[in-house]
Formats: sequence, C-alpha cells, structure tokens
Amino acid sequence: MTSILNRSLDYRCLALTGAFETAAGFPGCFSHVAGDFDGQGISFGALQWNLGQGTLQPLLAQMEKAQPALFQQVLDGQYAGLKAGLELPGAGQLAWASSIQDASHRIAAPWLEKFQALGSTPAFQEVQRRAADGIYQSALTLQAAYGLKSERGLALMFDIRVQNGGISADVKAQIESDFARLASSQDPMDLEVERLRIVANRRAEAANPRWIEDIRARKLTIANGQGTVHGQSYDLAADFGIRLEEMASTTSP
Repeated sequence: MTSILNRSLDYRCLALTGAFETAAGFPGCFSHVAGDFDGQGISFGALQWNLGQGTLQPLLAQMEKAQPALFQQVLDGQYAGLKAGLELPGAGQLAWASSIQDASHRIAAPWLEKFQALGSTPAFQEVQRRAADGIYQSALTLQAAYGLKSERGLALMFDIRVQNGGISADVKAQIESDFARLASSQDPMDLEVERLRIVANRRAEAANPRWIEDIRARKLTIANGQGTVHGQSYDLAADFGIRLEEMASTTSP
C-alpha cells in the first residue's frame, strides 16, 4: 500500500480533516461508518457523506460505475440489499438504513464490515478524494486570499471549509488587522506560523461559544504542526506529510 507521505496533497489534507471528523485516525477515517444518530441514515467516509443530505448516494454510484466487479465483490451478500435500498425514494432510503441498525444506531453485522471493507479500498478512497475536490479548490482560493504559502496553510483552510464553511467578512477584517501588526522582517516561515495562528484563533472565536475551544484546539494543531484533538495526538509532518514548506504547486494530480 502506498504510504500517505507519497500521496497527493489533496489526499493528505482530506485524510487529516477526515481523521478529525471521524475520530478514527488514518486510514480508518476513509472507512468510518456511522448510523442514524443525527437523522441522516448512514454517514460514511472521511467527510461523512450521508444518505439524508443525498451526498453519499453519488459516491456509491461512482464506485460501482468505475469498479463494478470490485464493488460487488466487496459487498458480497449485501450487494443486492444495498442496491434495493438505494432505489427507494428518500424517506424509504432512511427507513432502509434504520433497518440495518440497532436501537443505539450501530450498523449491524455484516453490514458494518462490508462498509468498512469498501472504504478501505484504494478505489473508493479515490472516489472520496474526487468528491472533496471542490472543497480543496476553494481552500486553495482561501489560502491565496490570506497570503499563506505552506502546505500547512492549505490544510488549515481545507479544514476551515469542512468544519466551519468559510471565513466571514467580519472575521477576515480582524485577521487582516492582526496580520498588519506582524513584523514583516522575520523569517518567512516564522511569519507564516504567526499568520496561521491568527487565522486559527480568529476563526475559532467566531464560532458558537459552546464549540470555541474545541475548534481552537483543532485549528491550532494544524497551525502549530502538532497537538491534541479529542484526546488523539497529531504530528502533521510525520503522520500526514503536511509540512511547513512553501508549496511547489497549487495543482492537484
């Protein structure tokens, strides 16, 4: 299996944010599946695409179209049941999803194992990477808008897009004001880290007070290159190959 350190930067950003989103780490984030605890039926993959919002169905359809034999092989005895469930109207899909879960919204065996096996395949991970490309492209735009140059800066903007949607005009004004007070004469990468910390703190402080410190810990872990999120320690360079180095290219393969 190809090391994550040799994967494209968009894959690595997705894996990092997916690890945060699922609390499953890497590579488990790509195969993490959750039940109907939030009314979305089934949530699956690094960004928890789900049935309720209609974001999971296209990924499953793309996987079957791209790798029909593998799709059927991995799902095995559950293939026909999944196909039948996905052919139901919206409310019917959610009812079907509930039928393969227990009262605590845990996906029942063997469904859990089949979803996890599907998410572990490089083919379905590629489907997820492509599904996240719109977010990645908007993160590149955000990175450029704030004058950030590093891989770590792009990872921060990708995570902001996923967890927080973006950065409001008011928060942007605060960030730019903070940037203006920084000493421009310092080492470029030291300056980059200071900018990343400003973005991390300002975006966290704009959130619902209930979640500020949770968001701050996650964003500062990216800004600093290491930290702890939900009890899990992260080192961006060692674990994901996301470095405090100026990006060589803004084009994903």
